[in-house]
Order: sequence, then structure tokens, then C-alpha cells
Amino acid sequence: MKFLHLLVATLFFTAFQSHSQVHVDQITHNSKERYITTTIGYPVPGTYAPLNQKQPITVLNPDGTGFIQADDLSKQKINWGIECTDEGVAVFKEGFNSASYTFWYRPNDSEEWYYSQFSIHFAKKKMFLMGERVKVYEDYNVQ
Repeated sequence: MKFLHLLVATLFFTAFQSHSQVHVDQITHNSKERYITTTIGYPVPGTYAPLNQKQPITVLNPDGTGFIQADDLSKQKINWGIECTDEGVAVFKEGFNSASYTFWYRPNDSEEWYYSQFSIHFAKKKMFLMGERVKVYEDYNVQ
């Protein structure tokens, strides 16, 4: 009987853990602790490129990895995330038909974190990364 209770409890906690909050990572920048996530309720992962150009691009993978391509087309692997609270709620500034976030990234060959702007323009259905790279997205949250 105790085995059955233990089995049920284990299954319950395993199922609960797999459906819990978004994944949050803690980073340090200028001796200050910050939190980042890759999940903000919009499809952030994808390929970003300057308007009407195919390169240079930035690729953000759902797992927080990716790469940034420089103007000379060299690629630098990165880890990335959007600033959030320690509970995983994205921190943003609301604008007229837009939201602005802080995008954090760290080149794989460095321990230093860098930040830039990430914004979503809802009416245009576009996401802007670092001010110049853009991705068109579909909003599946619209009712």
C-alpha cells in the first residue's frame, strides 16, 4: 500500500514539475543579478535580418542558443534571453501598439553578458532585434 502511495505521489510531482513555470536563468552583469527567459508569450525564436536583406542574420533557437552574424558575415555563437523577474514574468515597457524588452546575450567564448533592445510591433506583426534586424511573426493569441 505504501508503495502505491509513493508511486502516485511520484507521478503527481513529475507531472506537476513538467507543466510548471517557464525556465528562468540567473545571470550577472556589473555585479548585479538579473533573470532571463526565452518564453514571453510571443514567438521570439527565429531568424532576424535587416529589412529587405538576407544577411547578416541573427538566429535565436528556442533553447536559448543561437548565433549573431556580423557585417563581414562571420558568425558568433551565443546564449540569449529576455529579461524577466525571478518568477519568469517578462519585464517590458508598453508603447502605443508595441512593447520593448531587454535582450541579453553572451558570446560562447566570453563570460560577459551584453544587452540590446528587443521590440514587438503588434500592428505590423514584426519583431525588431538590436534595432535593425527584423522578423515577421504570426500572432496566434488573437481572438
